Amino acid sequence: MLTDLQKHLLNDFQRDFPLSVRPYLEIANKLGVSEDEVLSALAELREDQLISRVGPIIPPNRIGASMLVAMAVPEPELQRIADIVSRFPEVNHNYEREHRFNLWFVAVASTADHLARVLDAIERETGYLTQRLPLVDDFFIDLGFRLDLSHA
Repeated sequence: MLTDLQKHLLNDFQRDFPLSVRPYLEIANKLGVSEDEVLSALAELREDQLISRVGPIIPPNRIGASMLVAMAVPEPELQRIADIVSRFPEVNHNYEREHRFNLWFVAVASTADHLARVLDAIERETGYLTQRLPLVDDFFIDLGFRLDLSHA
């Protein structure tokens, strides 16, 4: 069960996250709680795997380098490999697809060299090769979800 604070964090700050030196303090002030309470609530959401990260979504190749990546992973290994991939802070998200290349993700890094090193590290840690795909078309999917706070 989510606390009221967790519900507000999930609902109210999917967009327009404060861009300041202390964004969590700014959020705390808006919600009438302490900065420590905000940080603790977010940590609990991460521990409970209700969120994976708090951070910006930057259009591909606008800042640094980004790439769509696919991996062919045997089904029994898929969750373990996805968990390894998700541990890299350069990976925005990953998802399963019904195809021989069944694990896909977007990786973003400060430079093309840094991105190549990250993908090389993913290959070393997982034991599977990455298929590195160039950006041909830019798509933006708004993944914000309005939560019903009375039933959440």
